[in-house]
Amino acid sequence: MKKIVYMGTPHYAEAILKTLIEAEDMEVSLVLTQPDRPVGRKKVLTPPPVKVLAQAHNIPVLQPNRLSEEGIAEKIAMEKPDFIVVAAFGQLLPKSVLNIATCINLHASLLPQYRGASPVQQSLLNGDKVTGVTSMLMEEGLDTGPILEKITFEIPEDMRLYVLMTQLTKDACTLTLSTLRNFDTLTPQPQDESKASVCKKIKKSDGEVDFSDAAVVYNKYRAFEGWPGIFAPNGTKFDNVSLIESATEHTPFEILSMEGDDVIVGCARGSLKIGTLQPPSKKAMSAKAYCVGRGLKVGDTIVS
Repeated sequence: MKKIVYMGTPHYAEAILKTLIEAEDMEVSLVLTQPDRPVGRKKVLTPPPVKVLAQAHNIPVLQPNRLSEEGIAEKIAMEKPDFIVVAAFGQLLPKSVLNIATCINLHASLLPQYRGASPVQQSLLNGDKVTGVTSMLMEEGLDTGPILEKITFEIPEDMRLYVLMTQLTKDACTLTLSTLRNFDTLTPQPQDESKASVCKKIKKSDGEVDFSDAAVVYNKYRAFEGWPGIFAPNGTKFDNVSLIESATEHTPFEILSMEGDDVIVGCARGSLKIGTLQPPSKKAMSAKAYCVGRGLKVGDTIVS
């Protein structure tokens, strides 16, 4: 029986925690997660998914703003864990915690690629063919520790964020048990710093598109599913988007043709099929209904 202190926050981390709880050879004795946050327009104080799951299984939960807060390292050490397992926790671990037990992180990229906060989105933004999940030993740097194991996954060209995240979450659960169960036989491999890259936390403004490159717009559409989505400089949102081609030259936002309820729109390079538009403060509508309502025809720009 391996004793685990677990640290994580979102649904990705919740799934890994569930896997550990259900494993007969694992005992999760303490969970740490981020503080409850206000969510939605009404700012309802909402617990992280990891907290909800832990409490449902009567596992004690700590929610420090910083792991360096007085008494936190001591409470972790009191558990005498074999491993501290971390997945999308949202904080760097201080030396006081790293020194307690072997700390293992489950990161949703093929390290050293995409260290940081948004690795899954970044792989889609870059149009990568392959991604995966890495288990690694933790040190004081941001996702810089030696690699233990990896699971790779080939990304279909039309796959978007939610489905890819589901796949990588499933793989992370598998990898977690593999790494913990086989830990004594694994040889940690240092990361190749010459291949390292870092990804930032996503901002709403990242979803703005100028239709200069159809492939770039389409990859943003794939990566920013749910939030922030993609939208024109005037705030009009685009949904049900598909890439037609990425080579021919057009005027950005030019209506090239209409196909049923969809509209083919040109970019400076390439073109896209748009199925749905949503003007600011209005309901979403089919692209054709949007154009008809505004008297737009082939040759016009779909947004001003």
